[in-house]
Amino acid sequence: QLQLVESGGGSVQPGGSLRLSCAASGFNFDNYAIGWFRQAPGKDRKGVSCITETGGRTIYADSVKGRFTISRDNAKNTVDLQMNNLKPEDTAVYYCGARLATVRNMCIISANQYLNWGQGTQVTVSS
Repeated sequence: QLQLVESGGGSVQPGGSLRLSCAASGFNFDNYAIGWFRQAPGKDRKGVSCITETGGRTIYADSVKGRFTISRDNAKNTVDLQMNNLKPEDTAVYYCGARLATVRNMCIISANQYLNWGQGTQVTVSS
């Protein structure tokens, strides 16, 4: 059974950093692109970043470029999201999603293209 578990959320002040982790199990991790998404109260889930199955390609939403870095370790079945210079508008529940890489070395940050999700981790940025 495919399972994704997010961790690492918390409360930080503006300008602070957090590192989120997504631990995967129950499927062939090497064949899946992984995406990070976030959902603020009352808003739709939006793409933040994704990484291809080999880690060779990454994509970022404009709002996080230069501040967030996604990485994966296929030996450990994990994908991390390093978030620096956090802003209040980054406040949301963050989810990781898995998408079978039917096209190699490609990922997208469109939530409706992902079928498998974790339970989410809360990130709050406030002074």
